[in-house]
Order: sequence, then structure tokens, then C-alpha cells
Amino acid sequence: MFIDEAKIRVKAGDGGNGCMAFRREKFVPRGGPSGGDGGKGGDVIMESSERHNTLVHFRFNPEYKAQRGRHGEGSNKTGREGEDVLLKVPVGTIVYDDETGEKVFDFSGPDQRIVIARGGRGGRGNARFATSVHQAPREHEAGRPGEEHTYRLELKLLADVGLVGYPNVGKSTLISRISAARPKIADYPFTTLEPNLGVVAVGDAKEEISFVVADIPGLIEGAHTGAGLGTQFLRHVERTRLLVHLVDVSDSSGRPDVTKDVEVIIEELGSFGAHLEEKPMIMVASKIDVANKDKLAKLKRYCKKQKLELHEISAVTGKGVEELKYAIAEAVQEMRERELVAASEEKA
Repeated sequence: MFIDEAKIRVKAGDGGNGCMAFRREKFVPRGGPSGGDGGKGGDVIMESSERHNTLVHFRFNPEYKAQRGRHGEGSNKTGREGEDVLLKVPVGTIVYDDETGEKVFDFSGPDQRIVIARGGRGGRGNARFATSVHQAPREHEAGRPGEEHTYRLELKLLADVGLVGYPNVGKSTLISRISAARPKIADYPFTTLEPNLGVVAVGDAKEEISFVVADIPGLIEGAHTGAGLGTQFLRHVERTRLLVHLVDVSDSSGRPDVTKDVEVIIEELGSFGAHLEEKPMIMVASKIDVANKDKLAKLKRYCKKQKLELHEISAVTGKGVEELKYAIAEAVQEMRERELVAASEEKA
């Protein structure tokens, strides 16, 4: 099962206590206070990494504690600082405070780093309290406790294109044809239990366009309420620029009405509540090598009426796959250019 959500508890290191000490040295008749400060507690740090792609390591080890600072010592020796704990998360992870629900950070790129629990400050030793009128202080401070938090981690895949549709419409077969990804393919519902990512390159070396495509596990009616594989995979579609909606036009699906299939999926996307239904969409009639002509004709009429771009493909024979690949690349490139223009206008 693809782990895309985890809850962790983190505790930063406590600060070390300040020391109370006085100098006791030969030939130093008036040795004053010499208690050193306590060391700072270690922080808990989180960093995004491209080498990780799931949150499964947090599911089996949900608690992390940084080292406490060492106590201060005599001769004005400051205690050693506690060691930090570094937690690696996949790019695309969002950190939420579990108590308030507030979003703490969104790891949208690699090597981003934040401190999610700060170590406690070390206490002051009695040497710090010495004054001209108070030359033998016995005051010293205890170290401050480190921060303690419970966080909820949520992973959303970062892909340009999301393949959506009912189970067994050919999404995994398509991604295996257009990229180097080799997803598990079989003839039963929910073969895909976790999103598969593939990198697709189009064009020659001079004008190559590459994009990331995600094979999202099949949706069914009621998916937004948790039916089938549920909402845990709908969230992976949120960050995609473009949706490619596959519709099975063969008789193998057992569903006679292709337009109803399309409307059910679009309704599920809309019901999820993240404006998924507003994303640009390319329609794909899959399995045309064994197509039911009536189904295909009905889908064509529907797409024409809704002004949706339609491509006919057979991922098995390869028919129409190249044309679809170039159409997707063109749409993705256009959206990227639009985003760059919008970003430059915001800066201006």
C-alpha cells in the first residue's frame, strides 16, 4: 500500500542546566564564581529529498527525540550542545500541526530545510550572575525544555500530467508505452495500488520537452467519500497541470454507457473540493483495437458537445500513442509558459 500520510511526534533536546561552582585554586586567594552555562538542546530538522518517494519510514518509527544539552561545568566550561536530528521527507510533502490543523511548511522542491522543533536554551551558570556588589552568587538556571510537537505529514505527488479514469481502462499500459516506468499490469480492479511516475521526453535534443506523468489509481463512483481506494489518491491529482482522462470504449469494461463513465469521474473530481474539475483535460478513447463502434461514436459526440479534445489510442498496438504524447507535451509547455509570464508579471 502506498503510504502518503503519516503522523509523527518530535521532541527537541532540553537545554543543559547552568552550573554553580567556585574557583578553588592554589595561589588564587579570592577565586570567584566559575559555573559555566548549560549547552543548547538539539533541534529536530526536516529536509526534502529526491531520494525518498514515500512516507513509509515514518509509519514504523513515528517518534523522534533530539539530544539534550550537557550541563555546565566548573572553570567556566559551557556544556556541549545536543546533536540535531535530521528527518528526510519526499519532495511534495506538506507538514501540518496535528493539534491546530495549521499548515507549517510545503516542501515543493528538493533540499528545502526547516526546524520543526527547536532545542531548549541552556541555563546560565552562577558566573553569569556575578556583579560588583554580589561577588559570590549562588544563583544558577535550569535548562529550558525543548519544543514538543505532533505533526501530520501529507504527500502529494509532483507531476505535470495525471492519468485518471475507471480501473482497468489502460492507464498503466499507457504509462509503460510513453515512459520508462514499468508498473504492475493485470486484469483485475485496482491493479495500481500506488501512483506510478514516469518521465516522458518529446522532440529532439535541441527542442526536447520533458514532463512527468502520474498513473493515478482508478477512481470509482463515491471515491471522494472514500469508496474504492478513496480520497487518499485524489489528492495526488491536485498538483498536476493537466488531466488525461482515459475511457474504455471496448466491451471488456462491462459498463455500457461511456458518457456516464466520463461524468462520474468528473463529478468525483469536482466533489473532492480542490477545483480538480477546472483543470485542463484531454480525453482519450482507449482500447480502440477492440472498440465498440457505438461507444466510440457516442464518446465523440459527447466530446464535441463539451468542446473536449479527444484522442483515440491503443496502448497495446501503439496506435495513436505518439500523437497523444505530442499533444500532451504541447499542452504542458503552453501552461509552463503561461505560468512564467504570470510569475514575471507578479514580480514587476
